[in-house]
Amino acid sequence: MDQSRRFTQVPGKYFLIMKIKLELFGASRDLSNKDFLELNLKNKSSIKDLREKIINYVDQKFKGNENLRKIIETSAFCSEDNNIISENYQIDKDQKIGIIPPIGGG
Repeated sequence: MDQSRRFTQVPGKYFLIMKIKLELFGASRDLSNKDFLELNLKNKSSIKDLREKIINYVDQKFKGNENLRKIIETSAFCSEDNNIISENYQIDKDQKIGIIPPIGGG
C-alpha cells in the first residue's frame, strides 16, 4: 500500500492516518460487495480501535444490524503474515488485516 503521509487534526494535535485494507472472510463478507473494506485509523491504533471503527461502520451503513454487530464483536483478526493478533496489537503502518468470524453455532 502507498505509505504517503496523510494527517488529520484534532485541536492542537496532528495524527498520522493509517490506511487499513480489512480482508473479509466468512459471514463478515456481508459488510461489503467486495471481499474487503478500506478504513482509515490514527497511527498506533489497536485492534480494539479497529473493531470499534467497524462497529461504527455497521451502525451507519446497516442501521446497527445486531447480527453484523455480533459478528464483529466475536471475530478474531489476523495480520498480513496470517498470525492471529490480540486486541492490543498496535497498527503503525498501512497494512492488510483479516477479520475471521467464528464458524458454527456454538
